[in-house]
Amino acid sequence: MKKKDNQSLREQVRARYSAIGKEEGSCCCSVSQTSCCGETKSAEDISRKMGYSNEAVTLVPEGANLGLGCGNPQAIAALQPGEVVLDLGSGGGFDVFLAAQKVGDSGKVIGVDMTAEMVSRARGNAEKGGYGNVEIRLGEIENLPVGDGQVDVVMSNCVINLSPEKQRVFDEAFRVLKAGGRLAISDVVTIAEMPDAIKGDIDLTCSCVSGAASVEAHQKMLAKSGFTDIRIDIQEESKAFIDDWDEDVAAGDYVTSAIIQAKKAA
Repeated sequence: MKKKDNQSLREQVRARYSAIGKEEGSCCCSVSQTSCCGETKSAEDISRKMGYSNEAVTLVPEGANLGLGCGNPQAIAALQPGEVVLDLGSGGGFDVFLAAQKVGDSGKVIGVDMTAEMVSRARGNAEKGGYGNVEIRLGEIENLPVGDGQVDVVMSNCVINLSPEKQRVFDEAFRVLKAGGRLAISDVVTIAEMPDAIKGDIDLTCSCVSGAASVEAHQKMLAKSGFTDIRIDIQEESKAFIDDWDEDVAAGDYVTSAIIQAKKAA
């Protein structure tokens, strides 16, 4: 994909998630809960399907959980008090606020999102919830507004597939991690070759489908960035909710959620 096409795609993704940031919608694909989820479902119900506990979905400020994502990076991040955490594509702040409770007042959580609407929403939620250890920054995950070697953990939930420059995202994640830092990501990976009609569909790209890369591609990109101890675990049960992402395409036939872990050598 040429650079101009990359920027065009980025702007279309930005527009889609800016609209979601203004509304109360959920799902990876749409402002409307019914347009991509079939029957109307709450963000809390969607998050439970992705692996979040009943307790977790009630611990964040109202409006922080938009039901976006494809898994639960909190389950593998093993966050500890005092750690500095970076959440890529932080949206309304759901994962940011859950992480903030785990790292405590001695730690810090930085959320980065490319849309002003999501940043505004998350900042409002942080103020509403009294999260003094949270900072939300406007920026692109390909050009992180974070200094070198500043964070212990980089998290993300179904965001990297949206980037047309995934290698740069992993390069940036590696850059901002401290020596010995770790990557804890939930994202979609391909499990079958997509028809050209799906590959070229911008709506399906924004829906976290046609922008996905294979397990092998992820392994190569992570290794090229410098990561070690790379582990990618397919979450086969995710088909149950991924098929809801589009009314016309059985997305679960082509992509599945995966847990992606890696480390920056000490």
